[in-house]
Amino acid sequence: MRSFQKYKFIILTASILFMSADLSAQNGINANTFYKHDHYLSSDKMEGRFPGTKQNNKAASYIKKYFRKYGLKKFNSNYYQSFKLFVKADINKMKSDTVTTQNVVGYIEGSDVVLKNEFIVIGAHYDHWGWGGKGSSSKKKDTMAIHNGADDNASGVSALLSILQELSKSKVKPKRSIIFIAFSGEEQGLLGSKYFVNNLPVNKSAVKVMLNMDMVGRLNAEKQLYMGGAGTFPDGVELMKRLTIGSGLNPIIHAGEVGGSDHVSFYKSDISSIGFHTGGHPQYHTPEDDIDLINSEGGALVCKYIYNALIEIANYKEKLYFIKQN
Repeated sequence: MRSFQKYKFIILTASILFMSADLSAQNGINANTFYKHDHYLSSDKMEGRFPGTKQNNKAASYIKKYFRKYGLKKFNSNYYQSFKLFVKADINKMKSDTVTTQNVVGYIEGSDVVLKNEFIVIGAHYDHWGWGGKGSSSKKKDTMAIHNGADDNASGVSALLSILQELSKSKVKPKRSIIFIAFSGEEQGLLGSKYFVNNLPVNKSAVKVMLNMDMVGRLNAEKQLYMGGAGTFPDGVELMKRLTIGSGLNPIIHAGEVGGSDHVSFYKSDISSIGFHTGGHPQYHTPEDDIDLINSEGGALVCKYIYNALIEIANYKEKLYFIKQN
């Protein structure tokens, strides 16, 4: 009898430990982590992260630190993919000039011997409008003020790093490889994503789906997460609807309506693409897009939903291919 009771105790203890470990894994994405990254990237000292500035480079270095910390592998022995862009006069207190900036890129190798040669991309742009000027939507465009871009798009990078941290903790890696990328030059016309697509570190045919997060920090009371492009890969709309169950969100899912952020660069190159955002607001492209308006709890819910989508797609049993939308 004593041996049986001892056996029951061991089984019960093991079950509790297992449940605790599982609960801990589920709590890996949280509001505190989301807020921490957003707060840093959108602080005044970052001066709006305009491409070609020390603050833009500092943001890139911050992202690179976490890419390294959470075990991403480098392409060509470098996390940076540098490129040049032309800055028009009267933007960010600058004269017209060509500047150098960089995408920050790394990857996790898939666990399947065959499918690891296919890649899912998840990304967000980290640049913003700096001190404004002609790039600002403010009513007083001649007034120079720091455009912190807490939602646009420090929130997307916060989601990217939160998802990466969660994935790094997983003992079972996805079957397909996953590329994590933080783009620069989005505000100037999707320049970072265009450069990446035109200079892929892997064969284009190996890139199967791109998930993009742009302005995901202002989840509203209706818990609406908008997405376009869910129909650009097989059964994508059905997958996104299924993931709604238990998510705490009310996703607005479009098969098409790909939108206007970095995932468009992939879509135009016939790569399946989904763009996620939590909606527009009056502070868009103004100095008022600040951290005090960010919904970190909502950001965590969005991260969990996109994380689940990423893992599902990376483990897709059926063949992934591009489906053009009208």
